[in-house]
Amino acid sequence: MTTTDATTEPTEPTDIAEASGTTGTARTVTDVFQPRNVLLVGMLGIGLAAAGHWTGLLWGFLGALCAGLVPAGYIEWERGRGTWGDRHVVDRTKRAPIFFVILGSIGAGSVVMVLGHAPTGILLAMLALWAMTVVLLAVNTVWKISVDAAVASAVVALLAAVHSPWWLLGYTMTVAVCWSRVALRYHTVAQVIAGASLGATTATALLFG
Repeated sequence: MTTTDATTEPTEPTDIAEASGTTGTARTVTDVFQPRNVLLVGMLGIGLAAAGHWTGLLWGFLGALCAGLVPAGYIEWERGRGTWGDRHVVDRTKRAPIFFVILGSIGAGSVVMVLGHAPTGILLAMLALWAMTVVLLAVNTVWKISVDAAVASAVVALLAAVHSPWWLLGYTMTVAVCWSRVALRYHTVAQVIAGASLGATTATALLFG
C-alpha cells in the first residue's frame, strides 16, 4: 500500500499504521458507525416519531432496508465477485454503480411508502437521502467526498427534526466518524467536512423548506 499527501486521494492505511492503537480505534469507530448501521437505527427512530406509534417502526425498517441494507448487500456481493477489496471501495472511480443502486433502492422504497400512505416524516427522510445521493454521485465524479460522513450527519439532522433538537448532540458521533475516516486515510479533512455539510444541508432543507 502507498501513503498519500495533501495532493492525492487517501488510500488504505499502511500495515504499520494499521497496527497502531489510534488506527485500531478509528477502524472500530468506522465499522460500528458505518452507513448501514447508522441508517438502521436512525430510520427506525424517524419512522417511530413520524407515525407516533409502533407501526412507524415498520416504515422505518423499510427505509433502512432501501437506503442502507440493500446497498450494503450489493457491496458485499460485488466483493464476493472480486470487484472491490473491501466495503469502503477506496477507489473513487469504482463507486458510481453503488450510487445508482442506492438511488434505485431508495426510489423504489419511496414509491412503496407513497402507495402505502406512510407518515410524511419518514417519506421526507427518504427523499432527503435520495437528494443527498444525487449530489454525492455528482461530486464523486471529480472528487472523493465522504459518504460515511454525509450519512452520519444527515441521520442526526433528520432525528433532530422529527424528535427533538436534543438529538443534535448526536453530532458527536458524526465528528467521530469524520475523525475515523481521516485517521484511516480514506479521506482528507476537507472531504469529510464536505460530506457532513452536505448531509446536514439536504436533511434540513427538505424537512424545513
